Amino acid sequence: MLRRTVPVTPFQQNCTLLACPTTKKAAVIDPGGDVERIEAALAQEGFTVEVILLTHAHVDHAAGAAELARRAACPIVGPQREDEFWIEALPEQARSFGLSGAETFTPERWLEDGDRVSVGEEELEVLHTPGHTPGHVVFFHRKSELLVVGDVLFQGSIGRTDFPRGDYDTLIRSIKERLLPLGDGVVFTCGHGPDSTLGAERTSNPFLVDSDKYRGLV
Repeated sequence: MLRRTVPVTPFQQNCTLLACPTTKKAAVIDPGGDVERIEAALAQEGFTVEVILLTHAHVDHAAGAAELARRAACPIVGPQREDEFWIEALPEQARSFGLSGAETFTPERWLEDGDRVSVGEEELEVLHTPGHTPGHVVFFHRKSELLVVGDVLFQGSIGRTDFPRGDYDTLIRSIKERLLPLGDGVVFTCGHGPDSTLGAERTSNPFLVDSDKYRGLV
């Protein structure tokens, strides 16, 4: 799978471009804004947008989805339906951070655990990983052991759980029961910051090594 990370918005959110190496058809994962910057990266790589995928619907991950879908004439897929209230609140989310241009939308398809999404000739597996938001999903390309985790897991940290309908214990279960079993060698790209591996986080991430200690702090 071909990959490029495009940091967007003042939040420096990692918008991820995943493309089929044969067809150069691409998924744009979490276009939080700066749509022209995303389009420029696609053009530089020679990628054609086939689908927009959302891990969750916080403003820094989803605010540019409607505009990009309109410009690229492509569908929005995901997240899981429990994040619908966050989509409906996108304009309000944007105003609270002094941002503009966020539009509501209805995904062409809501995703569920175990679903598959095609990108060119490649396939991504969908895992439902609630906790940061109730409808959060992640995308796994098993052949290349590449995982796009949104804001579930970071290098040395985890996603916040103090937003509406976030839940710390649920998030820890999502990581330990859905992500870590994929294997220590899996490389993940997250919503903010550098890549890491599941093995590195399993052994060194303080929230996973001693999860009880940090309950109520994120």
